Amino acid sequence: MQQILIADDNPDITDVLAMYAKKEDFEPIIATDGEEAIRLFQQCNPAVVLLDVMMPKEDGYEVCRKIRAKSDVPVILITARGEDFEKIMGLDIGADDYIVKPFSPSEVMARVRAVLRRMTKKEKEQESENLLSISNLVINLEEYTLHIGDQKISLTKKEIETMWTLASNPNKVFTRDNLLDSLWGFDYFGDSRTVDSHIKRLRAKLDAVDHPAWSIKTIWGVGYKFEISE
Repeated sequence: MQQILIADDNPDITDVLAMYAKKEDFEPIIATDGEEAIRLFQQCNPAVVLLDVMMPKEDGYEVCRKIRAKSDVPVILITARGEDFEKIMGLDIGADDYIVKPFSPSEVMARVRAVLRRMTKKEKEQESENLLSISNLVINLEEYTLHIGDQKISLTKKEIETMWTLASNPNKVFTRDNLLDSLWGFDYFGDSRTVDSHIKRLRAKLDAVDHPAWSIKTIWGVGYKFEISE
C-alpha cells in the first residue's frame, strides 16, 4: 500500500484528508508541523506529500525545498491564501500542484491521482528513452547492457554506444566520419580505420548469437548501417 504524508497543524483537516486517503487505498501518515513532516518523510519515503504552507516550526515552502533537494516525490501545497505570487513561489521551489482552502477532499484526491499519473508517465518516458528493443535485440543505455534474446553480450561502453547509434536509426547509413564524430568526438585525432576495427570486433561479439532479423551492414566506400530484414 502506498503511503501519503499529510502535513497540517489543523487536526480537522488532517482527519478528513486521512479518511479520504484511506478510501483511495493510501496509508496516511500525519505530521502537525514542518520539522515532523521532514522527519516522517525521511523515515517513510511516501509516494506523495500533501503539505500545508502555514505550519509551526518550518513552513510548507521550507519543507518543500528540503524534500525537493533529495527527492522528486510529488508535493501538493495547501494554503488558506490564494495570491498568485504565492502560487508561483510554491511552483518555483518544486511543488507539483497547489490547492487553496477551503477545498473539497474529493478534489484533493483527484489532484493526488493526477500527479501520480504524471509521475508514472514521466518515469516510463525516461525509461523508454534509454531502452531500445528490436526483434531479439535489447539495448539498455542506462545500465549499458545489450541482450540478444536471453543472452547478455559483453560489450565495452563504446561498443554499446555504437550499437545504440546504429540501431536507433535503422537503415540509415553512417559514414565513418559520422561515427568518429558522434562516438569519439570532434577532437579525436583518429582515422576511419579506427571505426572499421571497432565494427569488426563488435560484429564478432554479436555473431556469437543468432540474429537473423537484423545485422550491421557494410556500405562499401561509405560506412555502416543497422539493417532490419524484411
